[in-house]
Amino acid sequence: MEEDKLIKKAKRGEKEAFGLLYDKYVSSIYRYFFLRLGGQKDLAEDLTQEVFMNVWKNIGNYDLRGVPFISYLYRVARNALTDHWRTQKKFVDLESLIESSLVADKDEIESTLDNKKEVEVIKKALFYLDPTYQEVLIMKFVEELSNKEIALALGKSEGAVRVIQHRAIKQLKNYLEKV
Repeated sequence: MEEDKLIKKAKRGEKEAFGLLYDKYVSSIYRYFFLRLGGQKDLAEDLTQEVFMNVWKNIGNYDLRGVPFISYLYRVARNALTDHWRTQKKFVDLESLIESSLVADKDEIESTLDNKKEVEVIKKALFYLDPTYQEVLIMKFVEELSNKEIALALGKSEGAVRVIQHRAIKQLKNYLEKV
């Protein structure tokens, strides 16, 4: 069923339609949290649930003519993550992020890379980046969002997203060349 029709039905209170939207996007939102939180599965699950509960509660306020639904979800997810960090009164320790698991299915990633050492180098390189750079690279290359969708999710222009991507990739390359 077309996404716009599902959204309209969900806005009318049809749980089944919202369930289909949930099924379509839950893994993307979970993966976003999992990567941003350095592999904390339970917390990623909790925040994912919080996002979808919040979206269900406020779906009537979503404007189909505004931002794409996926961008709306990422904006809600980003706000939930900010709220979580604010309530914890601390930001995630960079060292613990580097040491923790980055990917949900390590075997799958390791099979595409030559060895575990390369995985560790890439994890360290990613977490070396500024949090905004991390976020944009995850949305672009892991979630495969368009620059427009990323811009809408982050509240930035497409040009700003392109600049952030360019700088993030450049910083990542510089880090990898040093290693």
